Amino acid sequence: MKKKTLFVAITTQKGGIGKTSVTVLLSSYLHYLKGYEVAVVDCDYPQYSIFDLRNRETEVVASDEYYSVKAYNQLCKIEKKCYSIVMSSIVDATSKANELAQEENLDIVFFDMPGTLNTDGVLDLLSEMDYIFSPISADRLVVESTLQFLSLFNDNLITTGIAKAKGVNLFWTMVDGREKTSLYDMYNSVINDLGQKIMKTSLPDSKRYRREITFDKKPIFRSTFFPIDSSMLKSSRIPELAEEICSIINLKH
Repeated sequence: MKKKTLFVAITTQKGGIGKTSVTVLLSSYLHYLKGYEVAVVDCDYPQYSIFDLRNRETEVVASDEYYSVKAYNQLCKIEKKCYSIVMSSIVDATSKANELAQEENLDIVFFDMPGTLNTDGVLDLLSEMDYIFSPISADRLVVESTLQFLSLFNDNLITTGIAKAKGVNLFWTMVDGREKTSLYDMYNSVINDLGQKIMKTSLPDSKRYRREITFDKKPIFRSTFFPIDSSMLKSSRIPELAEEICSIINLKH
């Protein structure tokens, strides 16, 4: 029996705040550790960072015995292959996602979106999403661009009834523990005035988000082949974010 596959976009209007990293980390956590069937459609032209990451990892795993054994042991343990990642134009993204959903009986397809709504077709693609999540950092430029995005999304897709999603789910990322809570309170108040809410889970500012497969065999954080190393998982807050997202989208086994 075919299940309903949820289309989820991770999008932001400002680069450098972890949109792509969060997409990878959520996909790997839900697929490898929680047992969901996941796929990713990489629409982030022209860099296609997630698709490129998978290609780099494939080369390393194929050429390095340590990672080859690690991948084989993981396959034996969870009896699941790596989740699919396809590169796509904005125009073809929905059709490619539907094809994947039919072929693999997926629970969820994550879309890694371009970093600007000015890209042709982005609003049309967002209108096809069941849920939209957007990372935001406590930076004035980021907040302003996010508020512009929310206004544009509301005016063009929500009020017109075009969008499937009922709104955008925002969450704080790159949170520095030294930052004043009053700053976040002020931003939250502005966002609430627009009828939007910030999710409960926030992600810390950490260099670990850039740690990928390396030949020195250090613990892996960001990977499409493997889940976050257990030594870094607990303090990453990725499990908490994933669980909150699953609650919002009503994703259950």
